[in-house]
Amino acid sequence: MYFRFQTGALTHQGCVRDHNEDRFLTDPRAGLWVVADGMGGHQGGEVASGSIVDHLASVGVAASAPDLQARFLDRLARANDHIQGLSRERGGAIIGSTVVGILVFDRDFACIWSGDSRAYRLRDGTLRQISRDHTEALELLDRGVITAEEAENWPRKNVITRAVGVAPQLNYDVVSGQLKDGDQFLLCSDGLTGHVDDAEIREILMTHSPQAACDRLVELTLERGANDNVTVVVMRCAVKTLVVGSSSAAAPDAADVWS
Repeated sequence: MYFRFQTGALTHQGCVRDHNEDRFLTDPRAGLWVVADGMGGHQGGEVASGSIVDHLASVGVAASAPDLQARFLDRLARANDHIQGLSRERGGAIIGSTVVGILVFDRDFACIWSGDSRAYRLRDGTLRQISRDHTEALELLDRGVITAEEAENWPRKNVITRAVGVAPQLNYDVVSGQLKDGDQFLLCSDGLTGHVDDAEIREILMTHSPQAACDRLVELTLERGANDNVTVVVMRCAVKTLVVGSSSAAAPDAADVWS
C-alpha cells in the first residue's frame, strides 16, 4: 500500500502589488510541495524565492524519508548561500524569502518551514495549522511578554523573525508524521491568511477538488482586496493498494499523480 496524489496550485500578484514575489513548486514524483514568499524589493524578493524553488527542483527521487529531508535541506542551504551572495553584491541589502514545504516518502511526511508561510492539514474534517509562524508577535507571546489578544493586534505582527537568505546559517523548524488516507495539505503565503480565515479554508477544502480549492481561495482573496501577493498549493493523498506480488516504487508513476 502506498499513496497517490492530486495537486492544485495558483499564484497571483494581488490587487496592490505591481509584481509577484511568490513562487511555488509541485513535484509529486519527488514527494515535494513548496511555497516561497520573497522579500527585498527591487526584484530582490522574487530572485530569493526563485532561487529557493530552482534549487529545490533538483531534489530528485529519494531512497528514504531521511534521504528526502537531507536532499531538501541541502538544496535549501545552497539557496541560502546564493541569496547571501546576492545581498553582498548589493551592498548588504536585506534579501530573503520565507519557505514552507511538505515532503512525502511512502507513509511518512515532514513539514519544513522558515518564516510565516503556512502549512495546514485537513484530516477527518478537522483543519489544523501544522506550521507555526516565525513572527515577532508569536515569539513575544511564547515568552509571555504579551497576551494572545495583544499578539493578535500587535503593531508589528507581520514582522518575521526567520527567512532563507537573511543569515549565514539556515534557521527552520520541522514537524513530521504519517499520512492517512484522504489527508489534504494546504501551503500558502501570508497573502491568503491575511484575508481568509481558517473556517473558510476548511469549508473550501471540504467542498472542492484541489485545483478548484486553489482557484476559489485566490478568488476570495482578490474579492477582499488582496493587498499582497497570494499563493496557494493544495495536495490531497489517497491510498493505492498494490496487487499482491507487485513491487512498490519510491515515487508514483504517471497513473498515481492525479490531474
